[in-house]
Amino acid sequence: MIPKDVIDEIFATARIEEVIGEFVQLKRSGSSMKGLSPFVKEKTPSFMVSPSKGIFKDFSSGKGGNVVSFLMEHEAMSYPEALRWLADKYKIEIPEDKATPEEIAQRNERESLFLINKFALQYFEDSMWEDNMGRAVGLSYFKERGFTEDTMRKFQLGYCLEKGEALHDAAKKAGYNLEHLVKLGLIKKNDRGYFDFFRGRVMFPIHNLTGRVVGFGGRTLRNDKKIAKYFNSPESEIYNKSKVLYGLYQSKSGVVREDNCLLVEGYTDVISMHQNGVDNVVASSGTALTEDQIRLINRYTQNITILFDGDAAGIKASFRGIDMILEQGMNVRIVLFPDGDDPDSYARAHSEDEIRSFIGSNAKDFISFKTDILLQEANNDPIKKAKLIKEIVESIALIPDQITRSVYLKECSDRFEMEEQSLAFELSKIRNKKFNENLRQEDRLPEPIAPVKVQPKEPVAPTGHFQERDIIRLLLNFGTETLHVEWEDEDGETQSEDTTVAAYIIEQIESDKLSLSPGPLGDIYEVFCQSNEKGEVPGVEHFYAHQDPAISSLSVDLCTSLYHLSDNWWEMHKIETKSENDNLQDSILSAVFAFKMLKLDMLISHSQEKLKGEISDEDMIALLTEQKQYIAARKALAGIMNRTILR
Repeated sequence: MIPKDVIDEIFATARIEEVIGEFVQLKRSGSSMKGLSPFVKEKTPSFMVSPSKGIFKDFSSGKGGNVVSFLMEHEAMSYPEALRWLADKYKIEIPEDKATPEEIAQRNERESLFLINKFALQYFEDSMWEDNMGRAVGLSYFKERGFTEDTMRKFQLGYCLEKGEALHDAAKKAGYNLEHLVKLGLIKKNDRGYFDFFRGRVMFPIHNLTGRVVGFGGRTLRNDKKIAKYFNSPESEIYNKSKVLYGLYQSKSGVVREDNCLLVEGYTDVISMHQNGVDNVVASSGTALTEDQIRLINRYTQNITILFDGDAAGIKASFRGIDMILEQGMNVRIVLFPDGDDPDSYARAHSEDEIRSFIGSNAKDFISFKTDILLQEANNDPIKKAKLIKEIVESIALIPDQITRSVYLKECSDRFEMEEQSLAFELSKIRNKKFNENLRQEDRLPEPIAPVKVQPKEPVAPTGHFQERDIIRLLLNFGTETLHVEWEDEDGETQSEDTTVAAYIIEQIESDKLSLSPGPLGDIYEVFCQSNEKGEVPGVEHFYAHQDPAISSLSVDLCTSLYHLSDNWWEMHKIETKSENDNLQDSILSAVFAFKMLKLDMLISHSQEKLKGEISDEDMIALLTEQKQYIAARKALAGIMNRTILR
């Protein structure tokens, strides 16, 4: 358990814009910050962060909450995991006893896998820096590549000893579940028992965006061509290679700063670039670029520059990746290194300024790049040239923004000395064809394979009627404020008192023995009731930082709005305005009366349903009497609501 005072310190210290800024490119928008949603695909930013309130709200997906709930939602962390991550980031010590092997085994599967990878990371690092054989083999290899100690420490490079069962034995001694190590690909099992999968290889840990190790890449140091040069961790519950980019954890701040992401192929390309000061570079780790990886980059920048080493097969294979980048509405440029060079070798032989200068002066847009490559194959053949032009127009057709398409179409027209109208006609045909295909796909229903017995779904918890949401909204926004209340007593004399908004609302509701529906709304109301009994009123920050993500998210949802009309606009047009705060008592009474009307409507509806069933004459008379009372009360309440409310 993390002590309450430490949790409070974590919330007080963590800067939400700083934490979320590691995952989303944020730009200042008034007193808040705005960016593209990290939860859904969107072109117009609707993701808001309020540093002053310590909350975020994603208007596209509806998600919202505090800094902890963001990590829970975005990184699939548990509540304690998110707190520990923040504590580690802000150097806050959590006074906990070291977990025993039994406690480690009791943790959930996902956390156990992360812990085992962390253990393996430390083992590989210790093996390289502290073991004689590790220093002689692993450390020597990295030094020969020109990597400094700072660079090796930064990327947490290591070595797996040649001994067949060293990692297995160390993990077993520490009490880790060996089946989990098998699942992560760290050890394998054959007829003779367990053995270390990465034995004799230098190790490259793969981090997720929060810096946790999700997998490893291991490079052999042997020259045997029968042995694969690289082994990578298998996919697991915590590692999906199509959703990870090597080096993004170390590079994301550089990508945001440069507003450009350099994309390379291998681990050492990234590391060498970083060592020479170019820190906005990531690697696809030898796999074909995926949509998820592109979306990862899109969180930080809309500009990608792909760096190639001149391999013809690799370049041709990249065309699909380039089209996917264009389809995401991003900008892509391509750089070819001189023959015999790749990003790793070029970075080791040149300074930061020389590297950046080379990339800047040699970067080509995708039309120039694709044209140069394909024209070599066309060899002045008019049919092949026509096919080439069509391929380029097909790529342009993928771009979602019409103005950007027009610019590229003009460039293509100039490059091939063709009428722009002809290219525009071809582009229109391609886009119409794609549109119709998508339409048919949406209309097409799958053929039934076999009858399937559908299990009834669990009932979904109600989110609450809007009248209940309005009550809670007022409590959250104004609960702590003082309200001056006046009324007439039995003798007709005016009485008054100062009370809190929360106490006034609760008294209005409790006087008729009403309550809110079960769920987050009811939970928030109950907290206010309990606090009111003690003469206290919790501020909205208490709910923003609540341990229950449903309460935190709902609180943010009720207290934020995507749109805000500036007071300056009203002043400029000489229009006098009043805020809700200026008419607060009216707003409260309107909300309370609407809530009571809702409850009366529900009671009337409930009694009507009972009358439809088989009941005795006595019960029928009782129900009719009850319903008559409800209807009379509703009529009286409606009359009050139509009058001028207290000023």
